Amino acid sequence: MNVCVLMGSMRKGGNTEMLMRPFVEQLKSKDLEVQYIWLCDKHIEPCKSCFVCQNTDDKPGCSIKDEMEQIYKSVLEADCIVFATSIYSWFCTAPMKVVMDRLFCMNKFYGNTKKHYGLWENKKCAIITTCGYEIKSGADLFEEALKRLSIHSHLDYIGMLAVRDINGIIDFQTEEVIDNAKNFALKIYNECK
Repeated sequence: MNVCVLMGSMRKGGNTEMLMRPFVEQLKSKDLEVQYIWLCDKHIEPCKSCFVCQNTDDKPGCSIKDEMEQIYKSVLEADCIVFATSIYSWFCTAPMKVVMDRLFCMNKFYGNTKKHYGLWENKKCAIITTCGYEIKSGADLFEEALKRLSIHSHLDYIGMLAVRDINGIIDFQTEEVIDNAKNFALKIYNECK
């Protein structure tokens, strides 16, 4: 099994990465392959809404040739895609939003194709996020967006692990948070097997 982690955090060694460490370790302990992609390290242009991708049936077909091509490949190989991001102004980081927009080409609903389908249909997806506000008013908009993307793309949304930052990095080093991250990894493992 293969899990693709799309890491949207802008800070290496920050809260979101700290939350991801026990999660990834737990996945690897179950012999899952983990593709961990730092989005802020990639050159990814925003979607142009040119719809060229909608006239290609068997591949993403995006007209933009940049490092998103590696991400398409990783997403297509994955059994589960984890959208990991800190929350800025009640939504995901800019690199994560650009990637989500570019994943539009994984759905073939709008072009010349006679059938409507997604290249990534039936894959699992989940969220791991950190935010400064209470979870219900900090991460809720991003979760709702991913739920809607999942319905539209025929993905199987597994759930969200969200942790609030009150005291900085130490909030992500507690036994409770580490256990929650490991348990969320086990949930993904069990959903994917």
